Amino acid sequence: MVEPSQGIRQLACKALEMGAKEAKVVKVGDIVVADWVRLKCQYGCDGYGRRLTCPPYSPTPDQTRKLLKEFKWALMMRFEEEAPTVHEVTAKMEREAFLSGYHAAFGLGAGPCPFCDKCNLKECDHPDLARPAMEACGIDVFSTARRAGFKIEVMRSTSQKPSYYGLLLVE
Repeated sequence: MVEPSQGIRQLACKALEMGAKEAKVVKVGDIVVADWVRLKCQYGCDGYGRRLTCPPYSPTPDQTRKLLKEFKWALMMRFEEEAPTVHEVTAKMEREAFLSGYHAAFGLGAGPCPFCDKCNLKECDHPDLARPAMEACGIDVFSTARRAGFKIEVMRSTSQKPSYYGLLLVE
């Protein structure tokens, strides 16, 4: 079995320095894509169609499956704050990976993009920071996080503190 490079492991350390509570290198084959996930955005989120990073503008599950075939490793990051932390750190980690020689690096955030009060839906005002949400692209975050060894559960009350996840495709 091929092990992840030292460079990818160093990126995990960098994610922790930038604010992630945990960062784990995962095999891209452990990322779960399911068609039903994107439907949750359409029939369960009031943000559907309101951001360029969300459906129907984000990559479809089929596009995501094709994209994942171009990578072997990813970095999954857990945060305790949703926005803008997940989005900012994921975008900064994508740049860090690029500058470290991973020219194809691509980040995915969690939930709707937080950078504009109202997205203009024509051209992104923050292309350096805005990234599609994993779930918007059909990634089953719960199954993927569990496969990566994260403890993730459905929040059953507002008194529980959720975690948020970012994903960086690296190699």
